[in-house]
Amino acid sequence: MTQEGYDKMVARLRHMETVDRPAASAAIAEARDKGDLSENSEYEAAKEAQSMLETKINQLKAAIAEAKIIDASQLRSDVVQILSTVEMKNLANGMVMKYTIVSESEANLREGKISSTTPIAQGLLGKKEGDVVEVKIPQGVIKLEILSISVGA
Repeated sequence: MTQEGYDKMVARLRHMETVDRPAASAAIAEARDKGDLSENSEYEAAKEAQSMLETKINQLKAAIAEAKIIDASQLRSDVVQILSTVEMKNLANGMVMKYTIVSESEANLREGKISSTTPIAQGLLGKKEGDVVEVKIPQGVIKLEILSISVGA
C-alpha cells in the first residue's frame, strides 16, 4: 500500500480508539442508568455497537501490522503492477477508462482506485502498453486495450 493509505489507516485507528471507543462506553453507561438491564433494548444495542467497534479496531490493527508500504519511485512504468495508473479502452464500445491499481484497503472507485484483487486488475497485472487483454467479469468477457501505463496512486 501507499504511505498515504497507511497513514489514513493509522489515523482511522487512532480516531476509533480515542473518540469512538469512549463514546461507545458512554452510551453503555447511559443505557445502564435507565434501569433493568434484562429488558433494556438500548443497553443491548449499545453493547452490540461496542462489540462491532472492537472487532473493527482489531481488524484495523491486524491490517496495519501486515501492511507493506510500496515506494512508488521504485516501480516500473513499462508493465502493469500495483500502484500503476492504467488508461485502457474497452474495444466493444470504445469507452476509455483510467484506473490506479491499489491495495484492497485503499480501493475507492470514485477516486479511480481499484483493488488489485478485482477481475480487471488481475487481468491487467503484468501486461504492457499496447496489449489487449480479455477480462472475465460477472457480465461476461470484455476486451481491453492498454493505452498507457504510469506510476502513482
